[in-house]
Amino acid sequence: MGLGELFVLAVGLAMDAFAVSVCKGLALGKIKIKHMCIAGLWFGGFQALMPLIGYLLGSAFADMITQISHWIAFVLLVIIGGNMIKEAFGKEESVDSSMGVKTMFLMAVATSIDALAVGVTFAFLKVNIIAAVLFIGVVTFICSAAGVKIGSIFGMKYRSKAEFCGGVILILIGLKILLEGIGIIG
Repeated sequence: MGLGELFVLAVGLAMDAFAVSVCKGLALGKIKIKHMCIAGLWFGGFQALMPLIGYLLGSAFADMITQISHWIAFVLLVIIGGNMIKEAFGKEESVDSSMGVKTMFLMAVATSIDALAVGVTFAFLKVNIIAAVLFIGVVTFICSAAGVKIGSIFGMKYRSKAEFCGGVILILIGLKILLEGIGIIG
């Protein structure tokens, strides 16, 4: 997986966190740099941690199923991406303005579950996991911090569009992995 693909994947994964951050910014109204950093650290940290956990779990059995790993990666990414697209058209969720540990922890876990599954696919793809999770964490930090600011300015207008784009990106990456795995593209 090249840097360009990793960037697109990181942005796709960050869209849930971005959408929640936009809602946080809307709920907070007047924001401070502190709010942006808190959201960025929680979401970026968990978006980095979850693929690492997924990678470690996937590495335990990656060698046993290498023959079909491209199919597994494809199916996982299509399911995750499809779920994000479905959520984009779902009912609006209300987000409170709390930036407390309990609230942020729950939101960070909820927005990074898909990153856990992506981490499993990393085990099959033999990705440099440390570089990948750091990159995903930094991209998510930036997107989340920006989302808080954007939310305070624009509100929830772009939440569903962000989730939809993130879902499409993950599905396209899954398709590319599948096509490479079965030898259609190099």
